[in-house]
Amino acid sequence: MDTNKPIEIAPDIYFIGAFDPDIRTFDIIMKTANGSSYNAYLIKTDEGVIIVDTVKVEFQEEFFKKIESLCSYDEIKYVILHHMEPDHAGAIPELMNRVNSDVKVLISPQATSMLKSITHRENIDFETVWTNKSLKLGNKTIRFLTTPYLHWPETMSSFVEEDCLLFSGDVFGSHYHDKRLFDDQVSDFFYAFKYYYDHIMRPFKSYVLNALKLYDKLSIEIIAPLHGPILRQKPYKYMEYYRNWSQKDYKEISHGNKILSIFYITSYKNTRDMAEAIFDGAESVEGIIANVYDLTSLEESNMINILEESDGILIGSPTINSDAPKPVWDLLSCMMYLEKRGKTGGAFGSYGWSGEAVDMINHRLKSLSFRVPPMESMKIKLIPTKEELNQCYSYGVEFGEILNGKMIEITMN
Repeated sequence: MDTNKPIEIAPDIYFIGAFDPDIRTFDIIMKTANGSSYNAYLIKTDEGVIIVDTVKVEFQEEFFKKIESLCSYDEIKYVILHHMEPDHAGAIPELMNRVNSDVKVLISPQATSMLKSITHRENIDFETVWTNKSLKLGNKTIRFLTTPYLHWPETMSSFVEEDCLLFSGDVFGSHYHDKRLFDDQVSDFFYAFKYYYDHIMRPFKSYVLNALKLYDKLSIEIIAPLHGPILRQKPYKYMEYYRNWSQKDYKEISHGNKILSIFYITSYKNTRDMAEAIFDGAESVEGIIANVYDLTSLEESNMINILEESDGILIGSPTINSDAPKPVWDLLSCMMYLEKRGKTGGAFGSYGWSGEAVDMINHRLKSLSFRVPPMESMKIKLIPTKEELNQCYSYGVEFGEILNGKMIEITMN
Protein backbone atom coordinates (compact mmCIF):
# COMPACT_ATOMS: atom_id res chain seq x y z
CA MET A 1 0.00 0.00 0.00
CA ASP A 2 1.51 3.33 -1.10
CA THR A 3 0.97 5.66 1.86
CA ASN A 4 2.14 8.67 -0.15
CA LYS A 5 -1.10 8.46 -2.09
CA PRO A 6 -4.72 8.77 -0.91
CA ILE A 7 -6.35 5.50 0.13
CA GLU A 8 -9.99 4.96 -0.77
CA ILE A 9 -11.87 3.69 2.30
CA ALA A 10 -15.40 3.87 0.83
CA PRO A 11 -16.79 4.98 -2.57
CA ASP A 12 -15.32 8.47 -3.18
CA ILE A 13 -14.12 8.78 0.42
CA TYR A 14 -10.34 8.86 0.88
CA PHE A 15 -7.82 8.73 3.70
CA ILE A 16 -5.51 11.74 3.25
CA GLY A 17 -3.88 11.64 6.68
CA ALA A 18 -0.28 11.14 7.70
CA PHE A 19 1.62 8.38 9.47
CA ASP A 20 4.05 9.20 12.29
CA PRO A 21 5.98 5.96 12.94
CA ASP A 22 8.71 7.56 15.06
CA ILE A 23 6.66 9.28 17.77
CA ARG A 24 7.15 7.57 21.14
CA THR A 25 5.31 9.88 23.55
CA PHE A 26 1.96 11.53 22.86
CA ASP A 27 0.41 14.36 24.86
CA ILE A 28 3.14 13.87 27.47
CA ILE A 29 1.28 11.03 29.21
CA MET A 30 1.02 8.30 26.57
CA LYS A 31 3.64 5.88 25.29
CA THR A 32 3.37 5.15 21.57
CA ALA A 33 5.61 2.16 20.98
CA ASN A 34 4.22 1.67 17.45
CA GLY A 35 3.96 5.32 16.50
CA SER A 36 0.65 6.86 15.49
CA SER A 37 -1.27 8.46 12.65
CA TYR A 38 -3.16 11.71 12.09
CA ASN A 39 -6.22 10.64 10.18
CA ALA A 40 -7.86 13.07 7.79
CA TYR A 41 -10.31 12.38 4.99
CA LEU A 42 -11.61 13.75 1.71
CA ILE A 43 -15.11 13.19 0.30
CA LYS A 44 -15.74 13.69 -3.41
CA THR A 45 -19.28 14.44 -4.55
CA ASP A 46 -20.75 15.44 -7.89
CA GLU A 47 -21.16 18.98 -6.52
CA GLY A 48 -17.80 19.49 -4.88
CA VAL A 49 -15.35 18.25 -2.24
CA ILE A 50 -15.48 18.07 1.56
CA ILE A 51 -12.31 17.94 3.67
CA VAL A 52 -12.76 16.09 6.95
CA ASP A 53 -10.17 17.17 9.56
CA THR A 54 -6.50 17.89 8.88
CA VAL A 55 -3.13 16.80 10.30
CA LYS A 56 -0.38 17.98 12.60
CA VAL A 57 1.37 20.98 11.08
CA GLU A 58 4.67 19.10 10.67
CA PHE A 59 2.91 16.74 8.23
CA GLN A 60 0.84 19.27 6.31
CA GLU A 61 2.79 19.11 3.04
CA GLU A 62 2.05 15.40 2.75
CA PHE A 63 -1.60 16.22 3.48
CA PHE A 64 -1.74 18.88 0.77
CA LYS A 65 -0.08 16.64 -1.83
CA LYS A 66 -2.78 14.05 -1.27
CA ILE A 67 -5.51 16.66 -1.67
CA GLU A 68 -3.91 17.94 -4.87
CA SER A 69 -3.81 14.43 -6.32
CA LEU A 70 -7.60 14.19 -5.93
CA CYS A 71 -8.94 17.67 -6.67
CA SER A 72 -8.18 21.34 -7.12
CA TYR A 73 -8.60 23.68 -4.16
CA ASP A 74 -11.38 25.42 -6.09
CA GLU A 75 -13.47 22.25 -5.83
CA ILE A 76 -13.45 22.29 -2.00
CA LYS A 77 -16.79 23.51 -0.64
CA TYR A 78 -16.68 22.51 3.04
CA VAL A 79 -14.20 21.67 5.77
CA ILE A 80 -15.49 19.62 8.73
CA LEU A 81 -13.49 19.77 11.96
CA HIS A 82 -14.50 17.16 14.51
CA HIS A 83 -11.82 18.10 17.03
CA MET A 84 -9.65 21.20 17.40
CA GLU A 85 -6.57 19.67 19.02
CA PRO A 86 -3.40 20.68 17.11
CA ASP A 87 -2.70 17.16 15.86
CA HIS A 88 -5.96 17.39 13.88
CA ALA A 89 -6.31 21.11 13.20
CA GLY A 90 -2.65 21.94 12.62
CA ALA A 91 -3.00 22.35 8.84
CA ILE A 92 -6.14 24.48 9.01
CA PRO A 93 -4.41 27.90 8.75
CA GLU A 94 -2.57 26.93 5.56
CA LEU A 95 -5.60 25.13 4.14
CA MET A 96 -7.68 28.30 4.55
CA ASN A 97 -4.96 30.20 2.67
CA ARG A 98 -5.26 27.82 -0.29
CA VAL A 99 -9.03 27.45 -0.66
CA ASN A 100 -11.58 29.95 -1.92
CA SER A 101 -12.85 32.51 0.57
CA ASP A 102 -16.39 31.11 0.33
CA VAL A 103 -15.41 27.68 1.71
CA LYS A 104 -17.44 27.04 4.86
CA VAL A 105 -15.96 25.43 7.97
CA LEU A 106 -18.34 23.27 10.00
CA ILE A 107 -17.65 22.95 13.74
CA SER A 108 -19.47 22.37 17.02
CA PRO A 109 -20.75 25.47 18.86
CA GLN A 110 -18.09 25.02 21.55
CA ALA A 111 -15.30 25.28 18.97
CA THR A 112 -16.04 28.84 17.78
CA SER A 113 -13.39 30.67 19.80
CA MET A 114 -10.86 27.90 19.20
CA LEU A 115 -11.25 28.16 15.43
CA LYS A 116 -10.43 31.86 15.53
CA SER A 117 -7.43 31.24 17.79
CA ILE A 118 -6.05 28.56 15.47
CA THR A 119 -6.58 30.42 12.19
CA HIS A 120 -5.86 33.92 13.53
CA ARG A 121 -8.72 35.13 11.36
CA GLU A 122 -11.82 37.07 12.29
CA ASN A 123 -13.55 36.79 8.90
CA ILE A 124 -13.52 33.01 8.50
CA ASP A 125 -16.81 31.64 7.13
CA PHE A 126 -18.01 28.98 9.55
CA GLU A 127 -21.23 27.37 10.71
CA THR A 128 -21.95 25.48 13.92
CA VAL A 129 -23.61 22.06 13.73
CA TRP A 130 -25.06 19.59 16.22
CA THR A 131 -27.21 16.46 16.47
CA ASN A 132 -30.04 16.42 13.89
CA LYS A 133 -28.31 18.91 11.60
CA SER A 134 -27.04 17.54 8.29
CA LEU A 135 -25.15 18.54 5.18
CA LYS A 136 -26.27 17.47 1.70
CA LEU A 137 -23.72 17.97 -1.06
CA GLY A 138 -24.39 16.20 -4.32
CA ASN A 139 -24.72 12.48 -3.73
CA LYS A 140 -23.44 12.53 -0.12
CA THR A 141 -25.42 13.26 3.05
CA ILE A 142 -23.58 13.86 6.31
CA ARG A 143 -25.48 13.80 9.60
CA PHE A 144 -23.81 15.51 12.57
CA LEU A 145 -23.74 14.16 16.12
CA THR A 146 -23.01 16.08 19.30
CA THR A 147 -20.47 14.03 21.28
CA PRO A 148 -18.75 16.41 23.73
CA TYR A 149 -15.84 15.49 26.00
CA LEU A 150 -14.58 12.71 23.77
CA HIS A 151 -12.20 13.99 24.79
CA TRP A 152 -12.45 17.80 24.52
CA PRO A 153 -15.65 19.83 25.07
CA GLU A 154 -15.93 20.75 21.38
CA THR A 155 -15.57 17.25 19.97
CA MET A 156 -18.29 15.99 17.61
CA SER A 157 -18.90 13.06 15.24
CA SER A 158 -20.57 12.72 11.85
CA PHE A 159 -22.15 9.96 9.76
CA VAL A 160 -22.14 9.55 5.97
CA GLU A 161 -25.57 8.05 5.34
CA GLU A 162 -24.96 6.62 1.88
CA ASP A 163 -21.84 4.74 2.98
CA CYS A 164 -22.83 3.91 6.58
CA LEU A 165 -19.51 5.47 7.65
CA LEU A 166 -18.96 7.08 11.04
CA PHE A 167 -16.32 9.77 11.43
CA SER A 168 -15.97 9.24 15.16
CA GLY A 169 -13.37 11.83 16.12
CA ASP A 170 -10.90 10.62 18.75
CA VAL A 171 -13.24 7.99 20.13
CA PHE A 172 -12.43 4.42 18.93
CA GLY A 173 -8.93 5.60 18.04
CA SER A 174 -5.53 4.03 18.71
CA HIS A 175 -2.00 5.31 18.74
CA TYR A 176 -0.85 2.59 16.38
CA HIS A 177 1.04 3.01 13.13
CA ASP A 178 0.54 0.40 10.44
CA LYS A 179 0.60 1.37 6.77
CA ARG A 180 -1.98 -1.29 5.96
CA LEU A 181 -4.50 1.04 7.66
CA PHE A 182 -7.56 -1.21 8.00
CA ASP A 183 -8.23 -3.25 11.14
CA ASP A 184 -8.60 -6.49 9.17
CA GLN A 185 -5.16 -6.03 7.58
CA VAL A 186 -2.95 -4.55 10.30
CA SER A 187 -1.18 -6.47 13.07
CA ASP A 188 -2.85 -7.09 16.42
CA PHE A 189 -3.47 -3.60 17.80
CA PHE A 190 -5.95 -4.44 20.57
CA TYR A 191 -3.49 -3.51 23.32
CA ALA A 192 -3.14 -0.05 21.76
CA PHE A 193 -6.92 0.26 21.38
CA LYS A 194 -7.44 -0.54 25.10
CA TYR A 195 -4.50 1.62 26.18
CA TYR A 196 -5.97 4.54 24.27
CA TYR A 197 -9.34 4.10 25.96
CA ASP A 198 -7.74 3.86 29.40
CA HIS A 199 -5.66 7.01 28.99
CA ILE A 200 -7.94 9.21 26.89
CA MET A 201 -11.59 8.15 27.23
CA ARG A 202 -11.76 6.49 30.65
CA PRO A 203 -12.28 9.80 32.55
CA PHE A 204 -15.31 10.51 30.34
CA LYS A 205 -17.18 7.22 30.62
CA SER A 206 -20.59 8.86 31.06
CA TYR A 207 -20.02 10.84 27.85
CA VAL A 208 -18.94 7.66 26.06
CA LEU A 209 -22.24 6.03 27.02
CA ASN A 210 -24.18 9.09 25.84
CA ALA A 211 -22.38 8.97 22.49
CA LEU A 212 -23.10 5.25 22.14
CA LYS A 213 -26.81 6.00 22.44
CA LEU A 214 -26.47 8.15 19.32
CA TYR A 215 -24.31 5.61 17.48
CA ASP A 216 -26.74 2.79 18.31
CA LYS A 217 -29.36 4.47 16.12
CA LEU A 218 -27.10 4.23 13.06
CA SER A 219 -26.30 1.36 10.71
CA ILE A 220 -22.52 1.66 10.97
CA GLU A 221 -20.35 -0.39 8.62
CA ILE A 222 -17.10 1.60 8.90
CA ILE A 223 -15.65 3.66 11.77
CA ALA A 224 -13.05 6.20 10.68
CA PRO A 225 -11.36 7.62 13.80
CA LEU A 226 -8.75 10.36 14.06
CA HIS A 227 -5.93 8.04 15.12
CA GLY A 228 -5.00 4.49 14.22
CA PRO A 229 -6.65 1.82 12.09
CA ILE A 230 -9.93 2.34 10.27
CA LEU A 231 -12.44 -0.15 11.67
CA ARG A 232 -14.43 -2.03 9.04
CA GLN A 233 -14.47 -5.64 10.30
CA LYS A 234 -17.48 -5.88 12.60
CA PRO A 235 -17.20 -2.26 13.80
CA TYR A 236 -19.87 -2.90 16.41
CA LYS A 237 -17.46 -5.08 18.38
CA TYR A 238 -15.35 -1.98 19.06
CA MET A 239 -18.43 -0.14 20.24
CA GLU A 240 -19.22 -3.03 22.57
CA TYR A 241 -15.72 -2.90 24.02
CA TYR A 242 -16.28 0.76 24.86
CA ARG A 243 -19.72 0.03 26.26
CA ASN A 244 -18.47 -2.73 28.54
CA TRP A 245 -15.48 -0.74 29.76
CA SER A 246 -17.60 2.34 30.41
CA GLN A 247 -20.46 0.72 32.27
CA LYS A 248 -18.46 -1.65 34.44
CA ASP A 249 -20.28 -1.59 37.75
CA TYR A 250 -18.03 -2.07 40.74
CA LYS A 251 -21.09 -2.14 42.98
CA GLU A 252 -21.72 -5.65 41.68
CA ILE A 253 -18.25 -6.62 42.86
CA SER A 254 -18.66 -4.98 46.27
CA HIS A 255 -22.29 -6.14 46.68
CA GLY A 256 -23.41 -2.59 47.36
CA ASN A 257 -20.80 -1.85 50.02
CA LYS A 258 -18.59 1.23 49.94
CA ILE A 259 -14.96 0.57 49.03
CA LEU A 260 -12.28 2.49 50.92
CA SER A 261 -8.69 2.22 49.69
CA ILE A 262 -5.95 3.26 52.11
CA PHE A 263 -2.57 3.94 50.50
CA TYR A 264 0.57 4.58 52.48
CA ILE A 265 4.30 5.05 52.13
CA THR A 266 6.52 4.75 55.17
CA SER A 267 10.13 5.12 56.23
CA TYR A 268 10.09 3.71 59.76
CA LYS A 269 6.71 1.90 59.85
CA ASN A 270 5.04 4.79 61.70
CA THR A 271 2.71 5.78 58.84
CA ARG A 272 2.06 2.10 58.17
CA ASP A 273 0.97 1.61 61.79
CA MET A 274 -1.39 4.57 61.39
CA ALA A 275 -2.79 3.07 58.17
CA GLU A 276 -3.50 -0.25 59.86
CA ALA A 277 -5.28 1.42 62.79
CA ILE A 278 -7.39 3.52 60.39
CA PHE A 279 -8.16 0.34 58.45
CA ASP A 280 -9.40 -1.39 61.62
CA GLY A 281 -11.64 1.57 62.41
CA ALA A 282 -13.11 1.78 58.92
CA GLU A 283 -13.66 -1.98 58.74
CA SER A 284 -15.72 -1.80 61.94
CA VAL A 285 -18.33 0.30 60.11
CA GLU A 286 -21.05 -1.83 58.56
CA GLY A 287 -21.17 -1.52 54.78
CA ILE A 288 -17.50 -0.54 54.41
CA ILE A 289 -14.90 -2.72 52.67
CA ALA A 290 -11.45 -1.32 53.39
CA ASN A 291 -8.11 -2.31 51.85
CA VAL A 292 -4.55 -1.20 52.64
CA TYR A 293 -1.87 -0.76 49.95
CA ASP A 294 1.85 -0.04 50.21
CA LEU A 295 2.50 2.54 47.48
CA THR A 296 6.03 1.30 46.90
CA SER A 297 4.62 -2.03 45.69
CA LEU A 298 2.05 -0.72 43.22
CA GLU A 299 2.48 -0.10 39.51
CA GLU A 300 0.53 2.66 37.78
CA SER A 301 -1.96 0.35 36.08
CA ASN A 302 -2.85 -1.21 39.43
CA MET A 303 -3.17 2.22 41.02
CA ILE A 304 -5.64 3.28 38.34
CA ASN A 305 -7.78 0.16 38.74
CA ILE A 306 -7.87 0.48 42.52
CA LEU A 307 -8.70 4.18 42.38
CA GLU A 308 -11.48 3.59 39.90
CA GLU A 309 -13.27 1.03 42.06
CA SER A 310 -12.87 3.09 45.25
CA ASP A 311 -15.61 5.26 46.73
CA GLY A 312 -13.10 6.77 49.13
CA ILE A 313 -9.33 6.99 49.33
CA LEU A 314 -6.98 7.87 52.17
CA ILE A 315 -3.31 8.61 51.54
CA GLY A 316 -0.75 8.20 54.30
CA SER A 317 2.60 9.92 53.88
CA PRO A 318 5.61 11.05 55.88
CA THR A 319 7.02 14.51 55.24
CA ILE A 320 10.46 14.56 53.64
CA ASN A 321 12.12 17.91 52.95
CA SER A 322 8.80 19.69 53.49
CA ASP A 323 7.05 17.56 50.85
CA ALA A 324 5.35 14.23 50.23
CA PRO A 325 7.54 11.57 48.55
CA LYS A 326 7.30 10.98 44.81
CA PRO A 327 5.09 7.81 44.97
CA VAL A 328 2.34 9.92 46.56
CA TRP A 329 2.37 12.39 43.67
CA ASP A 330 2.52 9.50 41.20
CA LEU A 331 -0.68 8.17 42.76
CA LEU A 332 -2.35 11.58 42.55
CA SER A 333 -1.26 12.00 38.93
CA CYS A 334 -3.27 8.85 38.07
CA MET A 335 -6.44 10.80 38.84
CA MET A 336 -6.28 12.38 35.37
CA TYR A 337 -7.40 9.02 33.95
CA LEU A 338 -10.53 8.75 36.11
CA GLU A 339 -13.93 10.17 36.79
CA LYS A 340 -13.60 11.65 40.25
CA ARG A 341 -17.14 12.85 40.85
CA GLY A 342 -18.59 11.48 44.07
CA LYS A 343 -15.30 10.20 45.48
CA THR A 344 -14.23 11.17 49.01
CA GLY A 345 -10.60 11.61 50.02
CA GLY A 346 -8.29 12.48 52.86
CA ALA A 347 -4.72 12.25 54.12
CA PHE A 348 -2.77 11.27 57.21
CA GLY A 349 0.83 10.70 58.20
CA SER A 350 3.71 10.67 60.64
CA TYR A 351 6.36 13.36 60.48
CA GLY A 352 9.62 14.34 62.15
CA TRP A 353 9.91 18.11 61.85
CA SER A 354 7.36 20.14 59.91
CA GLY A 355 4.60 17.79 58.68
CA GLU A 356 3.44 19.64 55.53
CA ALA A 357 2.68 16.51 53.47
CA VAL A 358 -0.80 15.84 54.88
CA ASP A 359 -2.05 19.37 54.19
CA MET A 360 -0.49 19.33 50.72
CA ILE A 361 -2.23 16.07 49.85
CA ASN A 362 -5.58 17.31 51.12
CA HIS A 363 -5.21 20.49 49.09
CA ARG A 364 -4.43 18.47 45.97
CA LEU A 365 -7.44 16.21 46.54
CA LYS A 366 -9.71 19.24 46.82
CA SER A 367 -8.32 20.70 43.59
CA LEU A 368 -9.09 17.35 41.91
CA SER A 369 -12.76 17.73 42.99
CA PHE A 370 -12.65 15.06 45.66
CA ARG A 371 -14.93 15.58 48.63
CA VAL A 372 -12.59 16.19 51.56
CA PRO A 373 -14.36 16.06 54.95
CA PRO A 374 -13.38 18.87 57.34
CA MET A 375 -12.06 16.40 59.88
CA GLU A 376 -9.19 17.20 62.21
CA SER A 377 -5.92 16.49 60.42
CA MET A 378 -4.49 13.12 61.37
CA LYS A 379 -0.84 14.07 61.79
CA ILE A 380 1.36 12.37 64.38
CA LYS A 381 4.91 13.33 65.32
CA LEU A 382 7.27 10.42 64.93
CA ILE A 383 6.20 7.14 66.61
CA PRO A 384 2.44 6.96 67.33
CA THR A 385 1.54 6.17 70.91
CA LYS A 386 -1.20 3.73 71.84
CA GLU A 387 -3.50 6.68 72.48
CA GLU A 388 -2.68 8.17 69.08
CA LEU A 389 -3.35 4.84 67.36
CA ASN A 390 -6.73 4.83 69.09
CA GLN A 391 -7.30 8.26 67.53
CA CYS A 392 -6.40 6.77 64.15
CA TYR A 393 -8.97 4.03 64.78
CA SER A 394 -11.62 6.68 65.53
CA TYR A 395 -10.58 8.60 62.43
CA GLY A 396 -11.17 5.44 60.37
CA VAL A 397 -14.59 4.99 61.95
CA GLU A 398 -15.63 8.55 61.21
CA PHE A 399 -14.34 8.46 57.64
CA GLY A 400 -16.19 5.18 57.06
CA GLU A 401 -19.41 6.68 58.42
CA ILE A 402 -19.03 9.65 56.08
CA LEU A 403 -18.60 7.27 53.15
CA ASN A 404 -21.81 5.59 54.28
CA GLY A 405 -23.72 8.84 54.13
CA LYS A 406 -23.19 10.50 57.51
CA MET A 407 -24.18 14.13 57.09
CA ILE A 408 -21.18 16.43 57.42
CA GLU A 409 -20.17 19.66 55.75
CA ILE A 410 -17.88 18.88 52.83
CA THR A 411 -15.44 21.42 51.41
CA MET A 412 -14.38 21.23 47.75
CA ASN A 413 -11.83 24.06 47.58
